Amino acid sequence: MGMKPQGGDDGPEALLKASEELYRDVALELAAATERLRQGDLGEVKAAVQAAKDLRVAFQLVMDERTRVDKLRKQVAGAGGGAGELDFAAARAEIGRRLACLRAAGPGG
Repeated sequence: MGMKPQGGDDGPEALLKASEELYRDVALELAAATERLRQGDLGEVKAAVQAAKDLRVAFQLVMDERTRVDKLRKQVAGAGGGAGELDFAAARAEIGRRLACLRAAGPGG
């Protein structure tokens, strides 16, 4: 179960794609083993149990890589436009604007 991405690309996107492919392969193995069990081939019990364990591990890999890729995307987006940062000056201006609206409305509400 090697996780070496194809084409020499070893970035997070490539690793995510490889993880998803691994998950898909193990899911197909589990489905095939389950079908053989339904047909009465009890020799497939061990293979089905192993495929279920592999599927759980592959699922965790996919989720970890997705989290990692999302985090990297946010970092890249934050480096360019300041996305994800609090703009205290804008917040202060908005509060001032709303207070001015309340003052203009008068005491009667």
